[in-house]
Amino acid sequence: MLPKDYIRLKLTSDYAIDKADGSGTMLFDLKKRDWSSEVLDALNIPAEWLPDTFEGTEVTGEVSAEAAEATGLRAGTSVVAGGGDQAAGGVGVGAVRPGIVALTLGTSGVVFAATESPLIEPAGRLHAFCHALPARWHLMGVMLSAAGSLQWYRDALAPRLSFEELIAEASDVPAGSEGLLFLPYLSGERTPHPDPLARGAWVGLTLRHTRAHLTRAVLEGVGFGLNDCLALMQGVGQGAIEQVRVSGGGAKSIVWRQIIADILGVELVTVNTTEGAAYGAALLASVGSGWWKDVETACAETIKVVGSTTPYERHAEIYREMYEQYRALYPNLRETFNGLATIKSD
Repeated sequence: MLPKDYIRLKLTSDYAIDKADGSGTMLFDLKKRDWSSEVLDALNIPAEWLPDTFEGTEVTGEVSAEAAEATGLRAGTSVVAGGGDQAAGGVGVGAVRPGIVALTLGTSGVVFAATESPLIEPAGRLHAFCHALPARWHLMGVMLSAAGSLQWYRDALAPRLSFEELIAEASDVPAGSEGLLFLPYLSGERTPHPDPLARGAWVGLTLRHTRAHLTRAVLEGVGFGLNDCLALMQGVGQGAIEQVRVSGGGAKSIVWRQIIADILGVELVTVNTTEGAAYGAALLASVGSGWWKDVETACAETIKVVGSTTPYERHAEIYREMYEQYRALYPNLRETFNGLATIKSD
């Protein structure tokens, strides 16, 4: 079980897991939306060891009298299957149908896209899961240092400045940072390069570059990394993108939102919900309790677009050229990264 499912067990005495979190165990058949007999047989795992699986909106049990006494919850309260953090987060911003993409700009960066069928990236650079609602799946790309790159940069090189002050300086620098690129692999990487030895770098430094250029290059480098995730998704048949719904601490910056919209070449919007996965879990529970007929209806009635950032075509053109240079950095530097990892410090 996952931790939340142990809590479920203590609340209801029922041994259950949702299909979205079940997908993350590597024991799942995505097409069947249930445990894979092939994988279980190969690993000699008896099927009876595993919990029953449920769609995210299904009731898995009720709060027992014993649990009610321990928690203060009402005995008989329905407990709904729910979802993993990213699947519930996708519900929480309304990314429940193809074309609507959720982008989380937190310490790490997550690009999340709902699909109507299970899509697989052959090299394993994207995560493929069942979604938290029936007959939906999702693809997910994760970069390890998104807003975390800006946090590191500020702490290491400009600790006396606020993030707002740094980004204000960067807003005066032209798109493309006058030929300066930042590779945001400060913690290794997951998408698009599953490589723990990958490292960060500024490439293209000249005497004309200032702190403001370094800052903007960090913001752009994260944008390019997020674009890698989208490119992989479209490469496996994710389809056209109508809208990207952005959330997370980094999304508070108007400048950064504009940079990302220009790099992705698509409208970037903010919505009225800020609680992410918690809000999505509440919507799943409300559907399971009969408040709405399905998740799509619940999202349509509760989640509204409150802000929009559209790409500047001139900037988008510059970023398309810069992105091609960015994509070449990792293949050209990979052997250097591997070599640096073998050098021992005193």
